[in-house]
Amino acid sequence: MTARVLIIAGSDSGGGAGIQADIKAVTMLGGHAMTAITAITAQNTLGVQGVHPVPTAMVLAQIDSVASDIGVDAVKIGMIGSAETAAAVAERLSQPDLAQAALVFDPVMIATSGSVLADAATIDAFRALLDRAMVATPNLPELEALGGEEAVLAHGCSLLVKGGHAEGETVIDRLLETGEGEVAHWEAPRIDTPHSHGTGCTLASAIACGLAQGMPLEPAIARARDFVRLSLLDAPGLGQGHGPMGQQFVRNDGLFTGPALNQITLPANDYAVSVAFYKQMGLKQIVDSPDNGYARFVAANGVTLSIHVGDGTAGGATAYLESGALDAWVAYLARRGVRFDQMPKDEEWGWREARLADPAGNRLCLYQAAEYRRYPPWRI
Repeated sequence: MTARVLIIAGSDSGGGAGIQADIKAVTMLGGHAMTAITAITAQNTLGVQGVHPVPTAMVLAQIDSVASDIGVDAVKIGMIGSAETAAAVAERLSQPDLAQAALVFDPVMIATSGSVLADAATIDAFRALLDRAMVATPNLPELEALGGEEAVLAHGCSLLVKGGHAEGETVIDRLLETGEGEVAHWEAPRIDTPHSHGTGCTLASAIACGLAQGMPLEPAIARARDFVRLSLLDAPGLGQGHGPMGQQFVRNDGLFTGPALNQITLPANDYAVSVAFYKQMGLKQIVDSPDNGYARFVAANGVTLSIHVGDGTAGGATAYLESGALDAWVAYLARRGVRFDQMPKDEEWGWREARLADPAGNRLCLYQAAEYRRYPPWRI
């Protein structure tokens, strides 16, 4: 069954954050997004010009409407609107028809532009939502407003401490559990872009979608982080301020368990001639390495094609099947008798690869690359 994700959040008229970002994330990751809108905002990339809270009764009516008919596998809460709505939503989500739905709580308080989206009373009312949540995903200023790590963990929920607001060239995100401390963390180079509006909304909704699809929390977070990073790299550059991300461009990037046919490498005899040919075919060149006889191109749907001048393994045609869970996939195949020439191995170019041949001797590479397929460090 398609994963059903209920999003309780505010609307962003500029389409960068809020309900709009949530729907994009859930849809692109294969879920069905449903909404209970808590506030209507007038905003763009420069800031929030107005906020109109939706009455609590209407928020509850939206929840009741979708829960009674379609059903809910996971819930994501963002901008909540008011203290009254926070308390009422927490009570509603504790009722039997929704009590089993995984809840991801993104305690939205301050927009990227600096606009305040939650008053002191509303922040105080967040305690009831933390009691119900599986995981909370505050940014660092929001975490401080909630009283810090121990104060959040005291509610019994997991805590994803996001490092986007910290200093430094490396972003570190940490997953904490009550009574256990840090159980996982992720590090990645900071993506330098002003077009980051909606990162928190997108991350939380992507996590909720993973949970709704039956993923454990840690891999759901890992996939969500990859989705956010690719959305940042694909940002279309709209607006004069903090522009929207490019969720709509995240395709075929190993975010699903797999397999996905996402890359093929073809032999070439003349580097310049082959590069010119594939550019003429309408592909965009993203890697240019004439010294190595290697070039990579990307199609409009995100699938890549490479050429390699040479002989033997380096110069032959190879089909690449991508997976976001490479090791589990290879282990599954190996248990069923599939023979591999190379088991999963981290390569110097940032991919993790396993290699084998099909019954006719054609070379296959099973790999996991995420952002490094279309956005390697040496991309043009």
